[in-house]
Amino acid sequence: MRILLANFTKMVQDSGGLAKVNCAFANAMVARGHEVATVYSDDREGAFFFPIDSKVKCYNLRHFRGHDILFPNWMKVKRELLRAIDQRRGRAVNNEFTVKYLKQNVQTILDEFRPDVIVAFQTAATMVLICELHTHIPVISMSHGDPEDYFHTYDPAELPALTQCAMCQVLLPSFKEHLLQHCPQAKVTVIGNVVPQYEQQADLAAQKDVHKIIFVGRLVRNHKRPHLLLEAFANIADAFPDWQVELWGAEDKKSYTRELRQMIAKYHLENRVFIKGSTQNVAQVLQQGDIFACPSAYEGFPLAMTEAMSMGLPVVGFREAPAVNELLQEGYNGLLTGTGVDSYSQGLARLMRNQALRVQMGKNAQISIQPYHADTIWQQWQELLERVRIQ
Repeated sequence: MRILLANFTKMVQDSGGLAKVNCAFANAMVARGHEVATVYSDDREGAFFFPIDSKVKCYNLRHFRGHDILFPNWMKVKRELLRAIDQRRGRAVNNEFTVKYLKQNVQTILDEFRPDVIVAFQTAATMVLICELHTHIPVISMSHGDPEDYFHTYDPAELPALTQCAMCQVLLPSFKEHLLQHCPQAKVTVIGNVVPQYEQQADLAAQKDVHKIIFVGRLVRNHKRPHLLLEAFANIADAFPDWQVELWGAEDKKSYTRELRQMIAKYHLENRVFIKGSTQNVAQVLQQGDIFACPSAYEGFPLAMTEAMSMGLPVVGFREAPAVNELLQEGYNGLLTGTGVDSYSQGLARLMRNQALRVQMGKNAQISIQPYHADTIWQQWQELLERVRIQ
């Protein structure tokens, strides 16, 4: 089977979850004997952050066949002006750029690669393929978050494609409900993300001189919110002198990273809280931890959090955070706290002071993530691809 992964966003040295899924999907399908191509849209050229099989054909729409396509300055100005008024209108400018400047490149790839099935990584890609290029190739529209967002922050022009594609894939059962509430005619299936199943677990029962709270994720203010973890830890640091915090992840904005460093200095935690940067060995980082902190405002399917659970770490998250509140079961594999720093401090402290509770929740976390074994998830995708191909 020839499978095209249509991911109309950046991939060059991108360490985010979407890029990770893209590479993992491509590698898994090649390993199963399929021909795979991935098409992406990046103003940079170069290698991917995550390893990708050499058999995968990679096409950058922005640097295609000797032609470099830059995002016009007038469009950037237009986008920022509209985004200040309405996020959906700002997003529509990105789609305008794709349709105006990149659509023909997509058609060329379709003509040359001749895929049997296309997996579109965004509703914007689904829209271009179905509503602009009018392809007759089956398209699966992949979701990486709560599809409720489609109807509040996405370009309305993207939405009709959801009912015209061969299948909409979502990550969690609640997400299927949300999509069908808005699009009852849509075909929807639930397939989660692959989570590595670690045989060697974090040793939470060991006696240690230093215990660690681990955060892994891009340093983003309004999404991952590591500043809330810093504030929460500052509240209780004096009561737990043998605990430290490690923040692992790529920088988003230098100003925010600078603010995090200023907070560390303000609370005199220079020897207790460490900004570590990116890592390609997440497992090793997690294995040294005792608690995983997930202060996110929302998630689609939190890869770092679920990897931590697979490593046997209990998690502290917010009850209000979508996906986090579905994968975490309060009091079983972690703690879901109320809104705010004080509540998060209390959740951390409850686990920090009780080693037996950490051990038990860690074991439960590892068990609860077993349904996301790679063999299980890729087989679900294999069956879906075969099903839509013959429709």
